[in-house]
Amino acid sequence: MMNDVLQATQIVIEQALRRLGYGDDMIELLKEPMRLLTVRIPVRMDDGTTRVFTGYRAQHNDAVGPTKGGVRFHPGVTEKEVKALSIWMSLKCGIADLPYGGGKGGIICDPRKMSFRELERLSRGYVRAISQLVGPTKDIPAPDVMTNSQIMAWMMDEYSRIREFDSPGFITGKPIVLGGSKGRETATARGVVIMIHEALRIKGIDIKDARIVIQGFGNAGSYLAKFMYEAGARVIGISDVNGALYNEEGLDIPHLLDRRDSFGNVTNLFPNTIGNEQLLELECDVLVPAAIENQITEANADRIRASIIVEAANGPTTLEATRIISDRGVLLIPDVLASAGGVIVSYFEWVQNNQGYYWDEIEIDQKLRQMMIRGFENVYDIHLTRKIDMRLAAYMAGVRKMAEAVRFRGWV
Repeated sequence: MMNDVLQATQIVIEQALRRLGYGDDMIELLKEPMRLLTVRIPVRMDDGTTRVFTGYRAQHNDAVGPTKGGVRFHPGVTEKEVKALSIWMSLKCGIADLPYGGGKGGIICDPRKMSFRELERLSRGYVRAISQLVGPTKDIPAPDVMTNSQIMAWMMDEYSRIREFDSPGFITGKPIVLGGSKGRETATARGVVIMIHEALRIKGIDIKDARIVIQGFGNAGSYLAKFMYEAGARVIGISDVNGALYNEEGLDIPHLLDRRDSFGNVTNLFPNTIGNEQLLELECDVLVPAAIENQITEANADRIRASIIVEAANGPTTLEATRIISDRGVLLIPDVLASAGGVIVSYFEWVQNNQGYYWDEIEIDQKLRQMMIRGFENVYDIHLTRKIDMRLAAYMAGVRKMAEAVRFRGWV
């Protein structure tokens, strides 16, 4: 079973480039990030001791423009994961036709066990460590797993101190008062909602009849549940790290949102829970993995009973599982397409910072919808005409712009 996300990504990148007619030189260049910085960050903890944290920043390719991508704070961060995520960001930017390459950062830490002040020192220390390689025209960070607008604000402030000028365009996902964009916090979930509507349309299912299962109740998962509930769909299952809740009649999503803690945990308040494995195998119309990678694998793919899978998380379905479920006629909307809403609205934020003119939420939602649907139609068209699975179709759509930029620059 291939659970190595970097190796799996490289296999599909190679397939996509070969189908597009590129040679070994292009594959060799695009299968790895151009830069990977590893940093060590000393942080004075509240008890007076100093702990040293390891962080990474990967920049996949800047042929199209500056690199762009989130920074995650998580105990499971690895160098391979950060490299794979930077490549996925390149693909998302390519599908959405943004003037970016992909970047990604991460720090090995557990923010749940750190105080507010310790997190601030860590955030500022990370920016000091990577400051030579990032900036509004070089590499633009953003929030990711277990980071938020407050952490982005500290990072922007530290970068502005180092550079000695105000740099709102250095980072996205900031609080509105510091140049953040309206709609940024809900952008990933809104993009996933648009993809669910498109997939249901293709399958001929009315949203009011749709049964939705969402794995994960963090930022993307909780907003997604809220939007699906408000659209009239039945959200019959949700989960967090502690377990899953299931009700065939539909869960009371407003009640669950009201009870969840800041890390998205809510199931621990209920006595009758099911396991995450059972949740994935529930009979439903749309299954949305919105948690972590490698959730749908060769081991459970033939037991998935959803008509549509929309990947809100990064890499939740392995390559073997993608083949199995695609052969069974399940419509898979891959992560590099489904979760592109976050980077699209991050791009809007960067544009607004650069021009000093800010848009209202209606305009942002309209632009987001337009770009997501254009991306979907492009990928779905490649899927139909080339008779390939949706993941390979998305990789072909995503890598084409970057490969052409590399070719025009004369790098290969």
